[in-house]
Amino acid sequence: MTEDLPELRASDTDRERVAEILRDALAEGRLAMEEFDERLDAAYRARTYGELAPLTADLPVAAAAPAPLSLRKESGAPARWSERIVSGTDGSAVGVGIMGGFQRKGRWTIGRRFTAVGVMGGGEIDLREANFAGPEVVITCWALMGGVQIMVPPGVHVDVRGLGIMGGFDAREDGEPAEPGAPRVVVKGLALMGGVSVERKLPRAERRRLKEERRRLKEDGRKELD
Repeated sequence: MTEDLPELRASDTDRERVAEILRDALAEGRLAMEEFDERLDAAYRARTYGELAPLTADLPVAAAAPAPLSLRKESGAPARWSERIVSGTDGSAVGVGIMGGFQRKGRWTIGRRFTAVGVMGGGEIDLREANFAGPEVVITCWALMGGVQIMVPPGVHVDVRGLGIMGGFDAREDGEPAEPGAPRVVVKGLALMGGVSVERKLPRAERRRLKEERRRLKEDGRKELD
């Protein structure tokens, strides 16, 4: 069934189901640790069923996996996005780094309009665990001989409209398809002899969990060899 719906958005549950299949394959000796790491990373980065399917296509357990049964019933927004868009809240609106820096990270709420200023300094705007004051937030960046780094979680749509003069706006994440119900982040402004970057990263808790999982699997592998 995954072949019929390759572009349908995958959910966190689907990604975790594939990860479980990969862990079983590693434990059974079907995958080497290096290949397991590559496939696991790809699974957590995958946005569609078309990206998930090849990761388990050559594993016997994949034929019995229940993942395809859920393909047609997940048309609504993931609960995590509906919980993180908190309309009616003002949220944080300004970050200023002048010959210094600023940070906005962890569990915080970004306002619908956020202005970031980096003058001979910089700032970090981490949205991986943030709440959003509306379904669309606009981040206006002014980077003068400085920089602003913006980190967004997988699934968020990013629209970069900034202008770089002897500097630049990194638009690598611009136009990536969004998950249903996910917020939209518009990045605009001016970078003069400075830069603004947008990077897509897994939340810290998920990265720690993956690291711990790999460590545990390596330890289990060493114990089996002993």
